[in-house]
Parts: sequence; C-alpha cells; structure tokens
Amino acid sequence: METSPMPRFRNKSLGPSSLKPIVTKGKSIEEYDMVTVEDEPLSPTARLFHDSRFDVHAVAVMVCKTRIEPQLVKDKLVHTLLKHPRFTSLMVVDEENLADMKWVQTKVDLDQHIIIPEVDETQLESPDKFVEDYIYSLSKTSLDKSKPLWDLHIINVKTRDAESKVVFRVHHSLGDGTSLISLLLACTRQTADESKLPTIPIKKRRPTPSGYSTKEGPFKFLGAFWLFIIMLFNTAVDVFMFVITTIFLKDTKTPISAVPDSQSNGRRIVHRIISLDDLKFVKNAMDVTINDVALGLTQAGLSKYLNRRYAVIGGKDKGATERNNNLPIGIRLRSCLVINLRQSAGIEDLADMMENGIKGKRGWGNWFGYVLLPFKIAFCDDPLNYVKEAKATVDRKKRSFEALFTLTMGELVIKFFGIKVATAVTLKVFSNSTICFTNLVGPQEEIGFCGNPITYFAPSAYGQPSACMINFQSYIDKMIIAVSVDETAIPDPKQLLNDFEDSLNLIKDAVVKRGLGKNLK
Repeated sequence: METSPMPRFRNKSLGPSSLKPIVTKGKSIEEYDMVTVEDEPLSPTARLFHDSRFDVHAVAVMVCKTRIEPQLVKDKLVHTLLKHPRFTSLMVVDEENLADMKWVQTKVDLDQHIIIPEVDETQLESPDKFVEDYIYSLSKTSLDKSKPLWDLHIINVKTRDAESKVVFRVHHSLGDGTSLISLLLACTRQTADESKLPTIPIKKRRPTPSGYSTKEGPFKFLGAFWLFIIMLFNTAVDVFMFVITTIFLKDTKTPISAVPDSQSNGRRIVHRIISLDDLKFVKNAMDVTINDVALGLTQAGLSKYLNRRYAVIGGKDKGATERNNNLPIGIRLRSCLVINLRQSAGIEDLADMMENGIKGKRGWGNWFGYVLLPFKIAFCDDPLNYVKEAKATVDRKKRSFEALFTLTMGELVIKFFGIKVATAVTLKVFSNSTICFTNLVGPQEEIGFCGNPITYFAPSAYGQPSACMINFQSYIDKMIIAVSVDETAIPDPKQLLNDFEDSLNLIKDAVVKRGLGKNLK
C-alpha cells in the first residue's frame, strides 16, 4: 500500500515553527495556519492504526439520485465536517520520541481533500465497473499523512442505480465505525424536511439472554448473583480463547483464508441490496433480533459459498455437487468483532457540535475491545438452524465481559511493551481468525447529502488483515450488504453476495412453510 510520511515535531510546545517541513503538493507543512487550540495526544487504539501493518481506512459509498455540484458540497462542508476537530487536525510525531503522537489543529484547504476525477462517460463500456475499479484502486493507497486524514471523491458518472456516487474515505485512527457513520449522518438532512436530522430506530430492550428474571421478588438477588457468576465463567473462557488465539490457535485453513501480509493488497468492495422487511419478517416469526438474522444468513451464505469452493477443489462437477455436502467436518471459522465501549455521540450531539463550533470530544474516538465470534459452517437441511445457532452464539457472548477485558489487556500491552508489540498481538488475532463482521443501523427516512438525495449508502473498510469483511447497513426499508475482499482468496465476491441473498430467501421460505409467520403482516 502506498504511504506518505508523517509530520513530525521537535518539542512538546507545538507551533508552526516547531514543525519539520514536509513537501506536499506545492505547499510545505509550515505554510498551514495553525489554529490556536490545545493539542490532543492520540489514544492508544488510534496509535495502532498508524502502524504500516494495520493501516485501516473506512470507506462509505453514497449512491445519489442527482448529479453533484462540487462547489455546493464545499460550501456545505465548511459549516459541517470542518467544524469537527478531528477533520481539521494533522497527526504529528515527536522526533525525539516516535511513540508521542498528537492531533494538531490546522486550517484545511478543501481543494486538497475533494477529488473530482475527469471522466468521459461516452468512452466507458461499463460505468458500474468503472466506479468499482476506481474504489479498488483507492484501496491500494493510503491517505496522505501530511494533511488531515480524510478525502471525498465525487464521481459524476451515471450508473445502473445512480446519477452519481460519493466515496468518503477516512483513516480509522480518527474514530470507530459507529462514530464515523454517526458523523456522516450528522452532515445529512431529511429530504422531506431539510431542517430535520435523520432519525435512527430506537433499540428495544429485550429480556435478559440468560433467562433469569430481573423483576422484583425474593429471588431477584439470587438470580442476579447467579447471572454474575455465569458471566465471570464465560469471560474466563472467552479471555482464555482470545489469549491462545494470539499465541497459536488458528481458524481452519479454508479457500477464503487470508494469505500472510495480505492487508497491503487492494480490496474489491461490492454490495447488494436486500429487503429489510424480509429480515424483520424472519425476526418477528422466530422471536430473534435483526442482528441474529443477519448473522444467520451470513453463516448460511458462507456455508453455501464454501461448499461450492470445496466441490471445485475436490475436482467434482459443480452443478452435480453443490447441493451435496462437500464441507470438511469441524471447520473452525471465527469473526473478530470490534465492539465500541465508549458512549458514542449521537447524531444530534454531533450536529450541534458542528453547528456551534464546539471542540469537545463528546464521546468521540477509538475505545473498543474485541470479541471472537464463532460461525457455524455446515450443510444444514433446515435453514432455520443457521438463525437458531446465531441467536445462541450471540446470547452467549452477551453474557461475557470479553470486550472489556480485551480492551484492558490491549492497553496494558501498550503501556508495558509498546505500540509495536500491541500491533503484533492485534494482527495475530485478526490473522488467526477468518473474517470481520459489522452490523450498523441507518436512518428510517430518505436523506440528502449537501442537497443531493441518497438512494442508499454502503460503508466498508480496507487495510485489515482478514481476506473478507462483511458489513450490514440498514437504510429506510433496505439492508445493504457490503463485502470487502482480497481477490486472491475470494475471486468472485458477487457470487458470495448471491449466496447471502439466496440464503435469506431459503430462511424466509422455511419460515412460511413452518407457518411461523402466518399471523404476521
């Protein structure tokens, strides 16, 4: 992956005179006007992302209904995104202590951050493939660290589902995925009423997964105490599994396993839209959550995809064997989930912060732990078993402090052994597991970005060691599944998306055949 040097400072009192000049496009770092605010050190987790082996970038593709006027976007961003301190800060390094990294405020030249490729649409054989290849090319590069770590690509090319697309790229050291999506949504407004911010569905509190009642009564204390004991036991098991994963325990080598040092490879990012109503139908019929259904169809889709790949590896005819079980017994395949443990600023808080120019963090940043989530990879005659297995796994993980303990362990490793050792441990966890998985909640109504109505948006990432990253993002009545894959492991990502979509249909059909959803509208 192409990288650029980090700005460096020579002493603790930062200012333009103490910054070592670095040549950018016709402008040295000394020529930036520094804003007089208190500099802020990078959090331990943010420092992980500045190791060349873990140079992760978040990418959000916004699919727009109209062609975009770049000047209008610039005018809007001045009053929104540029009011957030992270997006107007340079990351600088002390020359005398390379572990000392700080965010330093600067004035931003939007022309250096908004990229508008010149495209002759009449010469494009496939506009959709052009946009897909454009994003693939971006994934081979790293953001220029002599500028604030974000950029925005406006692609005014008419595709099958859009008049234009916007690619918003952010270095992951600026914030976790939830915070970045919240910030993006805070820069949008409802198309029906441009004075209103998007609204996110409120998560309803479900009964405790343990099955122990939290109601008042003589056994309340006993039930709570027993639940606490269960959580301690589960945490001990999970932390033990996490530790041995960092040392030697690897997932089963499968056709989708990453090759060593593959994080520097480009990532093919593609997506598929499925019906959110279909997921809700299964959710209500089986009394589970949307996340349970998403995990269930992911397990089913991965099983279907791997079953076909193993058939090809075995030299069998695909058409005759893809309905047979070609999967090895006992495949260990896990996802490394990143769990945000900070109370993130909401959309309203972020919008208020940008509107009023407040420089407070309000829950912003990277402060998360890791959870290893096992996936059931098997050939099931009953598709509903995938959802049932997903629910059981998620409920079990909810009864554990694994994320909190892995966060604490990570901070202790950084404190006593340094950032390089911590990065090596983090890479080991991701390398010894197989995939990354996220599920994000989006707005309930149509939104517009800088006055341009959005059909949907698809967040993803690149730079991670895993060969496959799977993101679910809801938007109005849609669920967007985006996959970011290393094509050396997964050469046909659109087939993987087909398998996800087919698996949802099979699960939905099974619900109907069982009569589970007959009383649901």
